[in-house]
Amino acid sequence: MSTIFLYNTLSREKEEFKPIKKGQIGLYTCGPTVYNYAHLGNLRTYLFEDFLKRVLLFNDYKVKHIMNITDVGHLTGDRDMGEDKLELGAKRENKTAWEIANFYLAAFKKDLENLNILAPSKWYKATETIREQIKLIKTLEKKGYTYKTSDGIYFNTVKFGGYTKLSHQDLKSLQEGARVEKNDEKRNLADFALWKFSPENEQRQMEWKSPWGIGFPGWHTECSAMSLKGLGKQLDIHCGGVDHINVHHTNEIAQSEAATGRKFFNYWLHGAFLIISGGKKMAKSEGNFLTLKSELLDRKISPLAFRLAALQVHYHKPMEYSAETILNADQALKSLYGRLEELGEKVGKINQKYRQRFITAINDDLNMPQALAITQQMLKDNTIKTEDRVATALDFDRVLALNFKEQLSWQAPQPVLTLAKTRDEARQVKDFSRADDLRVKIEGLGYKVADSSEGTRILRS
Repeated sequence: MSTIFLYNTLSREKEEFKPIKKGQIGLYTCGPTVYNYAHLGNLRTYLFEDFLKRVLLFNDYKVKHIMNITDVGHLTGDRDMGEDKLELGAKRENKTAWEIANFYLAAFKKDLENLNILAPSKWYKATETIREQIKLIKTLEKKGYTYKTSDGIYFNTVKFGGYTKLSHQDLKSLQEGARVEKNDEKRNLADFALWKFSPENEQRQMEWKSPWGIGFPGWHTECSAMSLKGLGKQLDIHCGGVDHINVHHTNEIAQSEAATGRKFFNYWLHGAFLIISGGKKMAKSEGNFLTLKSELLDRKISPLAFRLAALQVHYHKPMEYSAETILNADQALKSLYGRLEELGEKVGKINQKYRQRFITAINDDLNMPQALAITQQMLKDNTIKTEDRVATALDFDRVLALNFKEQLSWQAPQPVLTLAKTRDEARQVKDFSRADDLRVKIEGLGYKVADSSEGTRILRS
């Protein structure tokens, strides 16, 4: 195992990664709130987390990966006010909240599949871990961290001394989220809901009995309960988007450490926003979100073009998105595939010089742009045997996940292969005029012709 360096939001420094258990890693990534399709900004975060997981696996670590599914409790307001997003989605589509959750969870999993994002070791749904969440709140209550208001049970942030250690903010300067009205019953502006009561004279679709009354868990409560259940004391790395730093992840740390009396995750990694025209982040609340289906699949563009675009920008930097961006990435992907196809299917030995350069790049806080550049340089390096370049590319693709193996085994349609065979026969009898005519015909169908010692090779244009 080589040394890995990761930028830790907790310390604001790049640190040498040291797992709690030798050779094993506990990884938690914040999953989706399944009330709508994931947009490309969401998916960029899941891609960065997949890069991380694949880098860890490439370094021979065993990774236990937990991802939550928020199917209840995520309110439209930043600080526990507004309507539950699942209930809102149910009204929007005239379905039950359960139907909404199941539909958009399936859509999310399909997006992950299309982008070659590895599935977690275990999925946890908020609605399936209510018992664990209630247990966590009861522990906090016994330790004196909670208080009751007319709408729920809240965590008193003033009683937790390290509340801002992740965000590095001044607690006194914290303001309520811009999209919500002030809650006068909260003792402190940063206090957050652990359990919300169902509204009087209104039955929610998703609600449960609790020691404090019928209601549902707070969004922050879910992640703490699920990560502690799934990983126990193996709390190595917690990931998410930068928008989670100041509120969601800050609240997770506070309630978890208050309840357990021990550190909650050693490393915190956060991916930057996807930026669209006008310099705005992509968000459902902004009404400017674009999906994998609308932007790529419906336009017959490979979803892996978006993966390649994400590889070209370091996860710490905002990624600009436009129609031109994805078209350029699609062309770059096709060019990369073209180089691979020219090398052929024969697999040799992995070039250790390039492999070491690749490992150095990916282990330096996931420097995927550099790793991609090294891959492209290696493919063009004629000092390396063709078959060794193929083997090295396949090795690197364990991290890049751009389907190199599938491209190497690609074959043209049978009618085109028949034309290629006829052309070979013409060349064998030195009928070069006919061979040239057949080349033109094949190229007219949208393919490239390459001559090799084994005969005519057909490549995609």
